[in-house]
Amino acid sequence: MPRGRKRRLGAGRPELRCPWPGCPKRLKSQAGVTNHVNTAHRHSNSVAGLVPPPLSPSESPEPEDDYSGDLPPTPPRNSPEPEPELPRPQKNYHPFLNARPCDKDGVFLPDGAPPSPRTTSATDDWAPYDDKVQFELADFLFRKVQMSSKNIDQLLEMWALSMMKHDDLGPFHDYKDIYETIDATTVGDAPWKCLRTEPFNTAPDAPAWARQEYEIWYRDPDVVIANMLDNPDLDGAFDTTPYVHLDANGKRHWSDFMSANFAWRHCDQIYEEDPTTEGAMYTPIFFGSDKTTVSVATGDVEYHPGYISLGNPHNNIRRAHRNTVMPFVFLAIPKSDRKYDNDPVFRKFKRQLYHASLAAVLSSLKSGMKKPVVRRCPDGHFRRVIYDFGPFIADYPEQVMLAGIVQNWCAKCTALSTHLDGNICGRRTHSLTDELLAAFSPDLLWDSYGIDVDIIPFTRDFPRADIHEMLSSDLLHQVIKGSFKDHLVTWVGEYLYLAHSKGEADAIMDEIDRRYKNYFALLFFVANSYLMYLPAIKGLVPDEIVQAIAAFLDFCYLVRRADFYEDTLDSVDAAVRKFHAHREIFKVLGVRTDTPGGSTAFSLPHQHSMVHYRYGIEEFGAPGGVCSSITESRHITAVKKPWRRSSRYEALSQMLQTNQRLDKLAAARADFVERGMLPSTFVAPVAEPDDDDSGPTDSVRVEGNVVLARTRERRYPRYSFELAQHIHFPTFPTLLARFLTDQLNSDLYSNDGNDIDPAELSTTPLSVFHSAIATFYAPSDPSGIRGMRCERIRSTPSWRKHGARRDCAFAVEDQDKPGFRGMSVVRIKLFFSFTHDGVDYPCALVEWFKKVGRSPDIATGMWVVEPEYRGKNRLVTVLHLDSLLRGAHLIPVFSSTHIPIGFSFKYSLDAFKAFHVNKYIDHHANEIAF
Repeated sequence: MPRGRKRRLGAGRPELRCPWPGCPKRLKSQAGVTNHVNTAHRHSNSVAGLVPPPLSPSESPEPEDDYSGDLPPTPPRNSPEPEPELPRPQKNYHPFLNARPCDKDGVFLPDGAPPSPRTTSATDDWAPYDDKVQFELADFLFRKVQMSSKNIDQLLEMWALSMMKHDDLGPFHDYKDIYETIDATTVGDAPWKCLRTEPFNTAPDAPAWARQEYEIWYRDPDVVIANMLDNPDLDGAFDTTPYVHLDANGKRHWSDFMSANFAWRHCDQIYEEDPTTEGAMYTPIFFGSDKTTVSVATGDVEYHPGYISLGNPHNNIRRAHRNTVMPFVFLAIPKSDRKYDNDPVFRKFKRQLYHASLAAVLSSLKSGMKKPVVRRCPDGHFRRVIYDFGPFIADYPEQVMLAGIVQNWCAKCTALSTHLDGNICGRRTHSLTDELLAAFSPDLLWDSYGIDVDIIPFTRDFPRADIHEMLSSDLLHQVIKGSFKDHLVTWVGEYLYLAHSKGEADAIMDEIDRRYKNYFALLFFVANSYLMYLPAIKGLVPDEIVQAIAAFLDFCYLVRRADFYEDTLDSVDAAVRKFHAHREIFKVLGVRTDTPGGSTAFSLPHQHSMVHYRYGIEEFGAPGGVCSSITESRHITAVKKPWRRSSRYEALSQMLQTNQRLDKLAAARADFVERGMLPSTFVAPVAEPDDDDSGPTDSVRVEGNVVLARTRERRYPRYSFELAQHIHFPTFPTLLARFLTDQLNSDLYSNDGNDIDPAELSTTPLSVFHSAIATFYAPSDPSGIRGMRCERIRSTPSWRKHGARRDCAFAVEDQDKPGFRGMSVVRIKLFFSFTHDGVDYPCALVEWFKKVGRSPDIATGMWVVEPEYRGKNRLVTVLHLDSLLRGAHLIPVFSSTHIPIGFSFKYSLDAFKAFHVNKYIDHHANEIAF
């Protein structure tokens, strides 16, 4: 929306048509078009959360079919010609493994046949619970609040006492009654089993680790997968068939796993090897494994869980877990005295035990990988399912163990460990390893190819499984934590101590910490500390270092997107090349050096993984669906919290029981929802964030929407002139009148153009609010199942007893311009609303910032803005809330400015003259503020 009235009227400009298909409205200016679209078509950008596949030719309605709806009126002769129909995206499904429904015996059903009932239980049968209250109470106490058994008994005792006067009983007798009822649940049951190994060496003089038996606790993965497939909660967010997704321009689109190359290629291989698999449903199995520590104080209590998932559920469902990422094994962790830490025999034993354990635990899947097995799917249909091993999610140390390679080599390719980013390399495969094993000695394979001949990967025992093909990219550990924290941040510190004396370097490091505005400290790294690191170092290090880190951050944000197109993949490659070019500055400055006769300065496995991302996206879809952050967050619910609920003594059996009960509660809820006994979680009401200013939401998908908070603030005057005095802004009534005049004049035919006098609005009641809720489509960020996220934009005179908080926001000025070129940043001084002629106007009083230059800053890649003035005063206008998109984050352009000790970040927007528009605050901002 324009910033001043003269600019807004746009006299002499040609009339502009509304771009919305079928809308005949014509307007004076681009601002009028934007305002009209935001108002008249406010909810027209809503799209269905789940788009069904296109109709097959046999399902498409014939032209002669009767139509029972009302036909649209014949348009008048002088109406504009209808817009030509634009090309539409399309999905081309695999022609052979096309997931045809069948009966429980595997006999294919006729097209259109309904699924058989999932259960014959009545809609009032809550078994094993007596009623809804029992189930909801058990779910609430055990899953939601995780109440201790002692407290449960106290609560139930009070409940029973309150019921005695009615000669009735409470819902449960004690905590044991609750636990036994949960255990009696049959849906979702997958009991834990124990596999014991034989001692490696029984000789009396053998080390203790060799004479010990090891226990591997596991659940039959076939049972876990069957339960996962039979989960009605996944219906509508579950792909049964691999597909190639083409956009409206015929270009390839990658997102969920089934849209990528791996699934299609393996389906071709399965059908070519056995044509009787035609009509089967391809079911790729995901794996994840990572050690985790539960005792922070001592660090000596650790577990090695393995997780299982499927490639059919959409990525957003998998990231939200939704019972699609399940712990299925707790691997043994051999311990020894320190003297055996570097013992090659002990190291070999640990690796062999690891692979032998996985091979044994997964053996029940082998038959389903060769011939289809009948399983019920989320939509209620039975299908002939063929299993296949899909991506394995692991950090680099685990990848080394999985792939049977030598440390510092790449598990995906044969690049030399001394020059990982060189051009001489090919893809690792089991067949290539076999050829090398037949041709060379073990020592040569270790030194020249990085192959450990003592390790036989567990995938050797399963059809079509190749661990090198299965390993997925690890964004969290290898790129963000490894390359950013361990490499780039460390190198910046090393440069400072090389270029300056220790005292000067210490002072600069302190300056960087102060620029973090008390949010982050480099000594205590968190996964999102890079949000503010780039502008914090600008002016304190050479621009080439800033450019290297900016290129790295661009790569990180590109690969975290939820959707990829061919041009996006080109941008990923370009970001890698740019980073490789700019990181040479660390070599020039002496921070990194080539080792004579050894490794190059940047032969680092973590950074090398970046070159494999394009291929990984083409193979597996968006990296967010196969990222180790999924297993990292699952550690909390599957390991850490169950451990805290245990007695801490021989806790594993208690943890397994907790996991099993949680799974049964989730399965029971899904069953009750499907039978209509509980409301669906898909239509849960939108919850505004209270303590946190942002978070996921399950609201209906829209591109963006901003609404005022629910409750007005009652300490403000209700009328414009009195409110102007209260907020110390005397021109407020005039700005309000200009706003309403522009609103009424934005439509060519709706007003005679007369200005509204401020006095006319002096008796119009106003309502003031301290915040607004922005809801927008941000699938690349933590979001709800429909990819929606909400955040609170605040404008309040007091925030947590630290003075006023006036947030900034993106204001849309021209929707036709890409990125930030069509937007500006405004600072919210006041949220308010009023009603005029029966129309509600939610508004914001805003200060404007203007762009510095016509393109982003060369060093940081971020736009720079500065306060906009009219004469000596800040430019202030009233905006309709529909012109706001979401909150904006500004970071000062520090340059060489010294930040005083004790300076508070709350003064930043007033103390500095220019600001970076932080496109790294989250992934949605990165996609719009370019």
